[in-house]
Amino acid sequence: MKGKIAFANRNRSRYAVLTDDGDYTLFELPQSADVAVGDLVTGNLNAVGSADFSIGGSSDVSVVVENCHCLPAMARQWVAGWDLATFDVWLAEGADGPVAYAVLEGDWLHSLYVLPEAAGQGVGSALLDLAKSLRPGGFCLWVFESNQPARDFYRQHGLLALERTDGKGNEEQAPDIRMAWPGAEPLAFYRGLIDEVDAELGDLLARRAALTRVVQQYKAAGPQPPPRDPDREDEIVAALAHRAPELGPERLRRIVHAIITESLEAARDGSQRA
Repeated sequence: MKGKIAFANRNRSRYAVLTDDGDYTLFELPQSADVAVGDLVTGNLNAVGSADFSIGGSSDVSVVVENCHCLPAMARQWVAGWDLATFDVWLAEGADGPVAYAVLEGDWLHSLYVLPEAAGQGVGSALLDLAKSLRPGGFCLWVFESNQPARDFYRQHGLLALERTDGKGNEEQAPDIRMAWPGAEPLAFYRGLIDEVDAELGDLLARRAALTRVVQQYKAAGPQPPPRDPDREDEIVAALAHRAPELGPERLRRIVHAIITESLEAARDGSQRA
């Protein structure tokens, strides 16, 4: 299929022309061009909001989009709210109007949608390749667990599944999967993600230690430290095993034991210094 992919944000615009084999070439929109960036942005967003892309709340190829929550008016409102100062919006236009679009922000591919009648013609692949060229350091996205065609599409294009959730954190309340394309330097990309998790883990451990210290104040005072509650610790292990099944109960039991032990020691050390 031939068409154009128009990129626009507040400060710049570029074009990419698709060829019959699904490849593309990028072109800068000259600053002296007659089409103002603001007009291009407004026109494209109106077109996206009016088209029936079966818009959902997670990155997907709309060969099959389940749990669709957007009515046309809601879709237009959602699209009109995009912040083009931070979003990169690429729109694929066929002879009769928009057929696909992709939205990136930072190292996230927020949306990639293709009209069902345009599926299988290489447009989604071209947009994904375009996203890779714009984010050579890698990016992540969310896809619904139930959307097997989209999951297969991303896997065939080199993306890996990193984590699964029960869907409580998304609007559709549907289980989803975080996938990633690691870019030109996969080790650096994945280590960067580990660094982000470790930063969150450090904050959680600090909160856990603080709460442990407070709880000790409500336990019976005496010359010996209050006994630990094995039933309570078993409940914690079971809850964590539900959230992190790959680690399993026994590994998590050792982790929980270490966290509680060190938190109790930190609480005692703090009380002695006080």
